[in-house]
Amino acid sequence: MEEHSFLIAEQANKIFGPLVAPLKHAFCSAVYGWFGKQYLPAEKVIPDHVVFACIIFGFCCTFFPLMRRSFSMEKPGKIQQILEVSVEFLNDQLEELIGHGGKKYLPMIATVGTFILFMNLCGLVPGFLAPTSNINVTAACALVVFLYYNYLGIKKQGALKYFKHFMGPIWWLAPLMIPIEIISHLARPFSLSVRLFANIYGEDLIIIVFFSLLPLILPLPIMALAIFTSFLQAFIFMVLTMIYVAGAVAEEH
Repeated sequence: MEEHSFLIAEQANKIFGPLVAPLKHAFCSAVYGWFGKQYLPAEKVIPDHVVFACIIFGFCCTFFPLMRRSFSMEKPGKIQQILEVSVEFLNDQLEELIGHGGKKYLPMIATVGTFILFMNLCGLVPGFLAPTSNINVTAACALVVFLYYNYLGIKKQGALKYFKHFMGPIWWLAPLMIPIEIISHLARPFSLSVRLFANIYGEDLIIIVFFSLLPLILPLPIMALAIFTSFLQAFIFMVLTMIYVAGAVAEEH
């Protein structure tokens, strides 16, 4: 999907490319130079998935503050009601999975989930690319979650107590449990990123194939299903994040 040319990405490269190119060249030269390889400049200074991820980020930073101004306690609009129901539902999930006080993790988890949701839906707009159809974007989101829940665990329990649970319940099982726990934790960002990437990439690929066979008619049922799957994948990402946070901050660990 990356070989397809997106007009918006091309224009973004024309405008911002000259500003980004020196920074990218310096960074890549340092990285490749460290490993003894020669830097080869890419054709596109700013990759398509980065362009559309920035567009979604800018949209979220603009849309939600503007919507907040229209909120009313007396006459809530439809969007306000949807957001209130969504927040209440996520709070219930946090309380159920994490326990009492789980609501305080809503801002981070809801932000990541909303960002992923809009990136998933972005690919359904003609001329746009779903950033989550690129493994680099999903891996970045998964890495943020990985760092976030480990940070919470260390902050609440202390580094020594938090990493002590890697040793297992019995001290003489530590040589066996430590490698298992490390592999288990490292597999989490891999699982999060691959699951999200594979689903969104597969959906976009199927829509493109069906569109080439019979435009405007055949892709419509698949696009309707893709909307549902976009919400589902964002929700699964949030639920797994809640589970990881619950395991990190649980007192028994």
